[in-house]
Amino acid sequence: MSITKERFGVGIVGAGWVSGEHIKAYISNPYTDVIGIYSRTAQKAQEKLAECGISGKIYSSYDEMLQDPAIDIISICTPPDVHCEQVVKGAEAGKHLVVEKPLAMTYEDVLKMKNAVEKAGVSTVVSFVLRWNPMFVTTKKLLEDDTVGKIMYMETDYWHWIGPHYVQYRWSKTKQSGGDSLLSAGCHAVDALRWFCGEVTEVFGYSAPGFDGSDYEFDPNVVAVLKFQNGAIGKVSSLLECKTPYIFNLHIVGQKGTVLNNKVYSHKFPGQKGYFEYPVILPDSGDVTHHPFAEEINHFVDCILKGEQPIANLSDAAKTMEVCFAIAKSIETGKPVRLPLEG
Repeated sequence: MSITKERFGVGIVGAGWVSGEHIKAYISNPYTDVIGIYSRTAQKAQEKLAECGISGKIYSSYDEMLQDPAIDIISICTPPDVHCEQVVKGAEAGKHLVVEKPLAMTYEDVLKMKNAVEKAGVSTVVSFVLRWNPMFVTTKKLLEDDTVGKIMYMETDYWHWIGPHYVQYRWSKTKQSGGDSLLSAGCHAVDALRWFCGEVTEVFGYSAPGFDGSDYEFDPNVVAVLKFQNGAIGKVSSLLECKTPYIFNLHIVGQKGTVLNNKVYSHKFPGQKGYFEYPVILPDSGDVTHHPFAEEINHFVDCILKGEQPIANLSDAAKTMEVCFAIAKSIETGKPVRLPLEG
């Protein structure tokens, strides 16, 4: 069922790096107005609005924002260890929710969030923003057009040195807010596996330390092999301490062709002697200004208006998080872990 409303009022929770990209996305959307922002530090909240060139309310608490009838949508841009409480409260208040990744620090909290939003019937989207990256969009179309045929093997790599030079490092390195390599950042690579190859049935993971004298409270480097429901196998790696520019690899090997990032070799092109490369915006930067937040928000608002489910809604994103937690369990036990996990 479509929703008849001219504009949606938006509340931003958190005044960090990524919140500015959310605000910009809402400013560019013709159906949304940023009403205000809440941060634990009021001055940072005011500075974030000023940075984005808008004025708005500075809420004294999250509860005050939830009680404001002008707010229809809430963007949760806070550290992941507080997501669960904020999502549950937001759903119970009847607000539509945009949630930054990772969803939460435990699978139990993910299930609490999933149950809360399903019970409330609110619309949600989780910022696995690479689903809207132009290379991802093109790859999805290639797969739908039978360019590679049935997938036999897929791998993704998230290699991104997140160190003291990087804004996220302050919380990313901790067990409390970072959690592990996949929760902190590599979950984007796990989500890509599901987005293109379907559901995962079994994982086996390994982890390794990073630099000598590392401040990470967990092994920042992880690799896992996976089995998919459709019979394919795969691999995912997440390296947070590595001497390399940012790299996100997306490799898909099918019975009729292969995709290596933006290079294609396929039965669709008879006589092809090698891979052809098509020019497109790649997922080649960890900078949030490079990420397609505007496309994510546009999709989310359009789905609300049409009464449809966003492609990365919270219930779907919970499955990506389940794979991440399964890999962590495998690393801890030294054994393969089958999915689904017990609740």
